Amino acid sequence: METLNDAAPKLRLRGVRKEFVLPRTGERTVALEEIDLDVKRGEFLCIVGPSGCGKTTILNMIAGLTAPTGGSLEIDGKPIDGPGAERGVVFQDYALFPWKTVWENIEFGPRYRKGSALAKSQRDERVRHFIDLVALNGAENKYPYELSGGMRQRCAFARALANDPDVLLMDEPFAALDAQTRVILQEELLRIWGETGARDERRTVVFITHGIDEAVFLANRIVVMGSHPGRIREIKTVDLPRPRKPEMRASAAFQELVEHIWQLIRDEAYAATVKA
Repeated sequence: METLNDAAPKLRLRGVRKEFVLPRTGERTVALEEIDLDVKRGEFLCIVGPSGCGKTTILNMIAGLTAPTGGSLEIDGKPIDGPGAERGVVFQDYALFPWKTVWENIEFGPRYRKGSALAKSQRDERVRHFIDLVALNGAENKYPYELSGGMRQRCAFARALANDPDVLLMDEPFAALDAQTRVILQEELLRIWGETGARDERRTVVFITHGIDEAVFLANRIVVMGSHPGRIREIKTVDLPRPRKPEMRASAAFQELVEHIWQLIRDEAYAATVKA
């Protein structure tokens, strides 16, 4: 098992609560209640749970896209009060600029980021590095509509990484892909994260997924959520060696973890499916 640094966490959530008000009726709905969570530096943390449990809401608050109703969120000991370049976000629907090429999408952040835009030679070097990293060589001048789903997601990875964020926030980035492409990109993501490198050189990753097997394959720890209201039921350490190999999915230890997490969320997952 790989151990993580026990120093001050990269991200800290304390007593986080989120309420939404329905515009038509004024009714208040508690989406999240009493969320306490530390995310360690260089950790790959996955969050799983039934639909409607607040997984994406947690990610959006860490990203600074929405504010909590109560409690606090910190990065490096400082309050999160809005978006920041130290946090990169990758969405399920890619969110690429359709009128820009692969190169231009990846270059956008380094070119236009406030107060720290890079010179052209520096931008070119950085874009080339990340195109090589995500294996999009030869696709630099293609537009998103000319790419497969997997290639679009690789481009979204590269665009987020080109801003050199300390934290990578990923909201079900593989959900829309076919099963084979998902497996391939899971392995690629671990490579890009730096699974085989030094732990203190890795970015911190918070990854939202509905796929329990995906979470077990990727994560150091898995946060298992419950719903109504959203809450943390258990934080499970993934006691599997790295680097993770495809054949690990067939191991008894892997399957036991998947089954344990499924038992935690099964009843609420069924209920959420019926309501949908």
